[in-house]
Amino acid sequence: MSRLQVDELAAEGIHTVLVATPDIQGRLIGRRVPAGRFASILETGVEVCTCAWAWDVEQGFELIGANSVSVCSLHNGAPDVALIPDLTTLRRAAWLDGIAVCLADPVWPGTGEPLRESPRTMLRAEVARYREQGLRPQAGTELEFYMFRNDPHELRLGGFRDLVPTTLTPSDFLLEPGNRYEPFFRRLRENLDASGIEIEAAQSEWGSGQWEMTFVYGDPLAMADRHALYKMAVRDMAAMAGYSVTFMAKPLGDQPGSSCHVHFSVLDDADRPVFWDEDGEHRMSDRMRSAMAGVIDRTPELMAWYAPTHNSYARTAIGDVFDYGRSWGRENRYVSNRVVGHDSKSTRFEFRIPGADANPYLVLTGLLASARDGMQRGARLGPATVGVPEGVNADSAMPRTIGEAAQAMADSDFVREIVGEESRTLFRELAAHEWRAALSAVTDWDRNRYFDRI
Repeated sequence: MSRLQVDELAAEGIHTVLVATPDIQGRLIGRRVPAGRFASILETGVEVCTCAWAWDVEQGFELIGANSVSVCSLHNGAPDVALIPDLTTLRRAAWLDGIAVCLADPVWPGTGEPLRESPRTMLRAEVARYREQGLRPQAGTELEFYMFRNDPHELRLGGFRDLVPTTLTPSDFLLEPGNRYEPFFRRLRENLDASGIEIEAAQSEWGSGQWEMTFVYGDPLAMADRHALYKMAVRDMAAMAGYSVTFMAKPLGDQPGSSCHVHFSVLDDADRPVFWDEDGEHRMSDRMRSAMAGVIDRTPELMAWYAPTHNSYARTAIGDVFDYGRSWGRENRYVSNRVVGHDSKSTRFEFRIPGADANPYLVLTGLLASARDGMQRGARLGPATVGVPEGVNADSAMPRTIGEAAQAMADSDFVREIVGEESRTLFRELAAHEWRAALSAVTDWDRNRYFDRI
């Protein structure tokens, strides 16, 4: 990573440091600190309100006002927490002039206790559980998004109508559409690289205006940090170029959804691949089979993390055979858990259920925890699926709405075990609130379908 040292900031032309941490949706929140003062806040941090871990995607205060969650409410006065910089993440935000960024962990002032509701805290704790067992989880995300030839400010003022996609025909893996936007994507790649956000590859996708970038494989916490920074960089640079970007799971009804596929494997403390067995079926070790079985078993309980919005289920629950259900197969894109790799170093599985709208810290926390759970209890993996799985959308355990996901999380002792009762309540309430908001909305679809027909 292109890491900066604190005493290098002035020499590197840095005038401002963004002290940042993910909110409950995975968006980066924090404060801007003059570079000359950054060294003075390393121990005390900068303070932000706990509302960042209690509001919905619109920063609505309904849950806070209803005293539904303990982290921030009318009862506790909406207190502050301190963001303590993680200096291993200090880097240049190269797409912004003279700006550096440093990820931070929220703690309670005075005690230094971590904020348990913080997604970064949750993922850090889960990685530590692996370390305690002499294991090192490895992960990499593939993130899809749609980009339009519309100015983002004007687009919101116009109600997101008259979208002009950057590609007009299916362009999956085709090089020519990318050539037309190479000036933009080259600058993006260069700035990401200079910011320590390592991109493995990029491509145009099948949807009109859809694109994908994959990240270099590695430590899950560093992966989630790069993922969150990448989303901010893409939005910023697209806006500078007069484009609009969305990471909605399903922004267009007649186009495919955008996913966040996650590749996952485990090393032991001697850097040996845990998932490889030369004599195993598909070269899969017993621990790999149990890890994947754990992920499959626990997916319904964690759907509020993997598919966190009402719109998420327009991608996962519409009858498509991709990225849904509880199934696995070798080199099979029709299943939700796809085994890939042909040697000890590359063997892993790809978890295909999460959407581009998901919080990467929560996705990785859920994936790691359920895989660890599967390995610990020796969960048994069912038979592999060849081709299209049958009845995958008839699985009654899989939530088909954010409301059902809220109930699945409410019923989950497993979620309580990995993040605690207060955090489980927070995510249950957040998902239930999202469902209530969706049910109360009257949309163009409603009027077009019913206005003069009933």
